[in-house]
Amino acid sequence: MTTGVPARSTVPATGGPGGRAALKLVAVLLVASCLRPALTSVGPVLDLIGADAGLGNTALGVLGALPLLAFALLSPLVHLLSRRFGDADPVILWAMAALAAGTALRSLPGLAWLWAGTVVVGGAIAVGNVLVPAVVKRDHPGDLSRVTGIYTAVMTGFAALASGVAVPIAAATGGGWRWSLAVWAGLALVAAAVWAMRMRDSYTPAALSAEPAPAAPRDRPMWKSATAWQVTLFMGLQSTTFYLLANWLPAIEAEHGVDAGTAGWHLFLYHAVGIVSGLAVIAVMGRKADQRAASVLVSVPMAAAMAGMLWVPGWAVVWALLAGISAGSAIVVALALIGLRTRTHLHTTRLSGMALSVGYVLAAIGPVAAGWLADYSGTWTPVLVLVAVLALAQVYVALLAGRDRYTHPDGSSSGLPA
Repeated sequence: MTTGVPARSTVPATGGPGGRAALKLVAVLLVASCLRPALTSVGPVLDLIGADAGLGNTALGVLGALPLLAFALLSPLVHLLSRRFGDADPVILWAMAALAAGTALRSLPGLAWLWAGTVVVGGAIAVGNVLVPAVVKRDHPGDLSRVTGIYTAVMTGFAALASGVAVPIAAATGGGWRWSLAVWAGLALVAAAVWAMRMRDSYTPAALSAEPAPAAPRDRPMWKSATAWQVTLFMGLQSTTFYLLANWLPAIEAEHGVDAGTAGWHLFLYHAVGIVSGLAVIAVMGRKADQRAASVLVSVPMAAAMAGMLWVPGWAVVWALLAGISAGSAIVVALALIGLRTRTHLHTTRLSGMALSVGYVLAAIGPVAAGWLADYSGTWTPVLVLVAVLALAQVYVALLAGRDRYTHPDGSSSGLPA
């Protein structure tokens, strides 16, 4: 009897089992490397975009929030695409192709292309955000935290690189912000090519032509699980602070006399230190199911960093590093919780869609609200207070989301909400 999920090939592929495992991991890491540069390359050149396109802080905040809105709208639908194609792999391949196209599109002359390309970029990244944790849960169920930490470190590293080189690329091209954004289309094409190799190495031709699987039994809705909502709020709060600072940290520092180039490298450090902190938090997490200690530990530094920016702004680089430590480790914990709080990779896909959908609604509000607050008040001080409040709220949610509970306690549609 056939199913809609392509069967793994039983024919030895080139390189043997070790080679196949390495190819799978490299493909995941390449996709992870594409999930942030198209976003973090924007912040350091926002002033150039605004000057070129005639956009104010509020409009630039909307531009920064558009990908997050795409995340919010599309994330709960991604599992339907995965079901339609029978597996996550072909959906991720098309997402990488769309990401390359959208990244190139928004760099074309004309304001309409900027907005349209940004929407396509957001939609493509939304697919990767949802499906990569599910693929990791499926392929590495016994090593979830470690593999999550590795691919998150890669994601954070390329986010840092994109923010750090954005201004130098713009300067090297005569102040052209378009090349700062367009260059990342090439990386998405490489990821798509390697992902296609992974698919060819994993499936037999007969399996790819299999009949659609019968509909799975109805399960208890993820939206009715208290545990799912706790994970979702943790994801949303950490995403809000991350994207708000990714967009506006250079502008916040500029108010205190930091030049654009230095602020851009501070943003690079904000992302780069997250690589180290994201890998370090794996040791704290271990293989434990209860992650309350790790969840609180990664949340507190963000509140401390905002207090430092308010009271000792001259130490801007220190507070950028501290905020980066929090952001880089919090995303590892948030993504790991999606896998740890679900029993199967199918539940992981659904919780991932929910967490990213609701979470990014909150995250999308952040850059827009920050731009409006700055325009209304004439200072970035209220924005720093806002981030501090969000970080303190994250500490409270961490105590709930970190508990050892499943969204579906008995793995079925019965049982009390977890």
